[in-house]
Amino acid sequence: MNHLLCGLAANAALPAELLDRLIAVADADVAADLARRPDLSRAQAVALATRGAECAVPLAYQGRLTAADIDPATQPQAALALLDEAVGSPDRARLFAVDPVVEHREKLASCPGLPSDVVETLAADPDLRVVVELALWTTPEVAAGLAGHPHSEVRRAVAVNEATPPAVLAALLTGEGLPPAERCLVCDREETPFVHDPQCPRLDCDLRPGASCDGSHESTTHDIWQAALGNPATPTEAVVGFADHSSALLRSALAARPGLPPQVCRRLAVDPAPVVRADLAGNPAIDEALIRVLAGDGGDDVRRGLAHNPRVPLDVLTDLAGTAKIGAALPPRIAAASPAEVEALAQSPNPAARMLVARRRDLPAGVRDALATDPDAKVVKSVAAHPGLSDTQLRAMVRRHGDQVVAEIAANPGATPELLEDLVRREPPVRKVFREVARHRRASAAALIGCLADERARPVAAGHPALPPRVVVELLTDADPQVVEAAAANPALPLAVMSDLVP
Repeated sequence: MNHLLCGLAANAALPAELLDRLIAVADADVAADLARRPDLSRAQAVALATRGAECAVPLAYQGRLTAADIDPATQPQAALALLDEAVGSPDRARLFAVDPVVEHREKLASCPGLPSDVVETLAADPDLRVVVELALWTTPEVAAGLAGHPHSEVRRAVAVNEATPPAVLAALLTGEGLPPAERCLVCDREETPFVHDPQCPRLDCDLRPGASCDGSHESTTHDIWQAALGNPATPTEAVVGFADHSSALLRSALAARPGLPPQVCRRLAVDPAPVVRADLAGNPAIDEALIRVLAGDGGDDVRRGLAHNPRVPLDVLTDLAGTAKIGAALPPRIAAASPAEVEALAQSPNPAARMLVARRRDLPAGVRDALATDPDAKVVKSVAAHPGLSDTQLRAMVRRHGDQVVAEIAANPGATPELLEDLVRREPPVRKVFREVARHRRASAAALIGCLADERARPVAAGHPALPPRVVVELLTDADPQVVEAAAANPALPLAVMSDLVP
């Protein structure tokens, strides 16, 4: 890979003349970067498409090419991408439906709006992969027809397809009204009964770990059930019986479904498998009484799922925040808190409650400012990146809490260039500060030069437009290819240097 040219291909300041020159010499890597440029003219897009599928396909998906620009004989992937975007004639679809390359027919099978005769051809394709792909993406009518396909792998794909009619999904769970499946991937290849070793040493074997068949295609049947349980179009009355199934995977898929009846939720809340209880804990279908029961669960994943349930009561959530690892993401219940709830949380004697509300980035100024002076470092750390905090406030937070909050302060969009410089010079250094400053839009040249000393921040700083041009040029010969590419993509790179770099 030519990292210099790849960087130039992404450089927003590259003039049209040099862009034309770069297109003319682009290899696959450079062309792929060029295809992502938003400023390509139509003529440049058409010229770039001739460099290979790496760029023609994304250009087709971006709507920069028409069917007239692509020859399906020489650029089949791009022609198929246009069909996937519903651009192209029915005759092109018919051409690919009988293409000798299986991968082309398989891609066609996932395209929307295909003519009915093309769909019929694909549904009867001799290669199973094509029929499976069609079953995954096709219309309700075609999916209903494929539900009775002799091969259980096709039925599994029908169970995944959210366009499959609810009655058909129910039939896939019960088998009622469908002929028995005749084959599966296991009995296609092995003498039955057979159980695939999860540690199979055969390099040419692509059976799923643990796949088995004793003549009843049991592992694929299990996969069909799991897919149907996870399909939101499957009727609730068809799935509730799986609450007592022996498979924890099936019970887990059931526990995550919305709209479960209360009695099913109560049954799953005492399931012996933690993964089932964890999936249930995040389900908005559970009521407050069950939420409070699950709050006493000892499983970390259960408590984490509960914390991110949009219906969790605030008192339960604040208790969880103080005792469980719920992650840094803003819980939905906190995001939805009313102004009165926000005020109450910010004044709570419980620091976990104040820390949670401090994660919001739309706090009223009075609440934000009060949290910025909180005595608890975790609360201040949570609010430190909130927009609107003044330089005086941010510096006061650094004085009070030091290294515990400096990285978050460096991420504050209002941090001044002078404050960022001071944070970079801090001794001993806090490594995360360098990475935050390196991507900060207000970082000064002095702060960015300081960030170059950090191995992880160096590639980020090398691409910052505030870096002095002479430093950017020096970084073009850096030992780290990521730094070289970032420097070449830096719009501060002098035009004369860009011209010298393009053959």
